[in-house]
Amino acid sequence: MNTITAAITAVGSYVPDFVLTNKILETMVDTNDEWITSRTGIKERRILKDDSKGTSFLAIQAAQDLIAKAGIDPLEIDLLIMATATADMPVASTGAYVATAIGATNAFAYDLQAACSSFLYGMSTAAAYIQSGRYKKVLLIGADKMSSIVDYKDRSTCIIFGDGAGAVLFEPNFEGLGLQDEYLRSDGIGRDFLKIDAGGSLNPTSIDTINEGRHSIVQDGKTVFKYAVTNMADASELILKRNNLTNQDVDWLVPHQANRRIIDATASRMNLEESKVLVNIEKYGNTTSATLPLVLSDFEHKFKKGDTVIFAAFGGGFTWGSIYLKWAYDAK
Repeated sequence: MNTITAAITAVGSYVPDFVLTNKILETMVDTNDEWITSRTGIKERRILKDDSKGTSFLAIQAAQDLIAKAGIDPLEIDLLIMATATADMPVASTGAYVATAIGATNAFAYDLQAACSSFLYGMSTAAAYIQSGRYKKVLLIGADKMSSIVDYKDRSTCIIFGDGAGAVLFEPNFEGLGLQDEYLRSDGIGRDFLKIDAGGSLNPTSIDTINEGRHSIVQDGKTVFKYAVTNMADASELILKRNNLTNQDVDWLVPHQANRRIIDATASRMNLEESKVLVNIEKYGNTTSATLPLVLSDFEHKFKKGDTVIFAAFGGGFTWGSIYLKWAYDAK
């Protein structure tokens, strides 16, 4: 077989040390552990407490973890894609900084932003570069310092989000393994329901926007939940039908970790048994661009070469989709 497919060949991750538990949140806002757990499935989330460090710090740690585990030379990396919704700063590329910091000085790098779907979209992008035949090693990093854009007086959002990073390496495969199919979508109607209102070109930063608290993430929870449940489940179901896969053919579902009820609804639509659904939301909360690679890192030991893995995500914009991938290696 001479056809090039794009396979994940290595995984790395990083989460900060500080654990923000539901019990701690009870002292910050009007909420409690039972309420948070029953509605989201979240028990704790990791927070990068050092204000002098941004998303790039998380990404660098995850990339270095992958490089050490895989034993690769950073100079061999051709491209670095930085999937994030919380870039270090406007204009200057976080990905370019991360590539230089890890020694990937032969790579070109850029940022990709599709909210919580950033990493899913990044998988499609990385695979296309590999399948073109021009590039051999593409490092895809999903990282977000969500604590930098969360208002910890807003109980509707501060209970959900955490900080973290994960990375995967895509390389050419000639055994038919790797990314098989994708279904990716977006709908601009979502702009009104999940956003940061100020700080962009539409509403530039001003004394008024700061005083009005318009630089933190806000969402219409009920609307976002409804769209997320429907679209994540629909995309996952469609990818199965389009590839003539049944629930028995699927080895693992890797869903975006936004809400346990959304994950359960997606698995139910696919008629998957619970043991095939990979979940770590209770430990990290929603780390946005980092959720999918953090799941891969946490459960890498379970994957076997040839396993059928379905990815699904939903994010602001709205953005969503599903990817069908055949795992390429047995974990050591």
